[in-house]
Amino acid sequence: MKDLLGKSPKILVIGDLIIDHYLWGSSDRVSPEAPIPIINIIKERSLLGGAGNVLNNLVNFGARVDIISVIGDCKNSSLLESLLFDINIDTKYLITEPGRLSSHKTRVIAANQQVIRFDQESLKNISLSSQDKILTSFKEIVNSFDCILLSDYGKGLLTNTLTQDLIKIANKNSIKVLVDPKGLNYEKYKGAFLLTPNKKEASEASKIEIEVEDKSTILKAISKIHSIYELDVSLITLSEGGVAIYDDELRIYPTKAQEVFDVTGAGDTILASLGFALSCNLNIDEAVQFANLAAGIVVGKVGNSTATLNEIIDYESNLKNQSSDKCLKTLKEIKKIVAELKTEGKKIIFTNGCFDLIHTGHISYLESSKRFGDILIIGLNSDRSVKSLKGTNRPINSQIDRAKILTALKVVDYVVIFDEDTPLNLITAIYPDILVKGGDYEGKEVIGQEIAGELKIVEFINNKSTSKIINKINRNAIDNKT
Repeated sequence: MKDLLGKSPKILVIGDLIIDHYLWGSSDRVSPEAPIPIINIIKERSLLGGAGNVLNNLVNFGARVDIISVIGDCKNSSLLESLLFDINIDTKYLITEPGRLSSHKTRVIAANQQVIRFDQESLKNISLSSQDKILTSFKEIVNSFDCILLSDYGKGLLTNTLTQDLIKIANKNSIKVLVDPKGLNYEKYKGAFLLTPNKKEASEASKIEIEVEDKSTILKAISKIHSIYELDVSLITLSEGGVAIYDDELRIYPTKAQEVFDVTGAGDTILASLGFALSCNLNIDEAVQFANLAAGIVVGKVGNSTATLNEIIDYESNLKNQSSDKCLKTLKEIKKIVAELKTEGKKIIFTNGCFDLIHTGHISYLESSKRFGDILIIGLNSDRSVKSLKGTNRPINSQIDRAKILTALKVVDYVVIFDEDTPLNLITAIYPDILVKGGDYEGKEVIGQEIAGELKIVEFINNKSTSKIINKINRNAIDNKT
């Protein structure tokens, strides 16, 4: 995938623009007015959704992107234009339709769980006048692009007639059209290069119940869709079953997701990554593998998320070299990771220590620390640093051995080794929301506490420490000699 770095194909997206509005909060009580939780909103953010999320993915890959869509003359539409401007997308092909309400979806999230969603939008088909304007613009610019992506969210933009006209014009000009479909009427997508339905959508469209464990059902459904709708390639995303593709034969590529937190926007990522890869002249099998990697990253994040090319390259490397080392990061790497995590609303926890001879006290301490937020980062004293603090006989285990043990713990997200006597530089780079220290720091000044959002003290388990373990080993050695 490294060959894709620096590539910037020109891609046109046509589809329904949506505002994804997120409210993050916490809840610890029930309303006295009704049996519903009271959410204390801590953070709010509006993001591009629908076709806008496809744009976001493409921009992160490095593509040059334009959008054709229809918006209203409402407050939501103004916000959409502002969000597009923020990612340097030109709005010159946006058509304003008076009286139309652009889609706005608000999700309330507490404890990383979506509590409720409420929508504002118009669902009627766009006017004939708007359709004519889209076709006029499309005919003028179609040859400027390497690929056309249709992102159909069923909000009335991609009508039957308009969709067929767009596909026919693109085919006449030998430009591939990739479609993320919606609904049961796939007739309007006839003649596209490929569609990207998920298992449920493909089952409904083909009227064949797909069983991931039964390849014959996948073959029947995918070949039927391929034939009926005259596609160059038929594709079905199978969730944990991977991605199936069919042209003259069936191939299934296993899923690349290691841990799934949120599938929101995964379809957008599949469409965008396929379009980007094909526009960079990858063949369909290579493009599907690239899309599988990209989707594997975004489902491991919360909300509409994207993946960068560097993330995909790193992710592919980690998959090839499965090891707990993937959680061991340099200072430069962790700064980038934390910046991305914070944009997703994740609460960062930081603690540090030597962690020589891991014992139950360490485990309890780390488990308690993780409960304060979402991502636990450990600053690990280097061997030189430990010797400076503990004496020339320490550490017992090398910094690499200690790091490997820590990264193997489920509760630990990332480990960064630091060589200084204090973690101040590391804390300054991370700016954690929560800084955690042991009970022996109660009432004392803690290095970095003025930088972190909040200091938390966790009591140690009595009589559990590395020093006590070492002393016991030494006593036993002496007893055995005598």
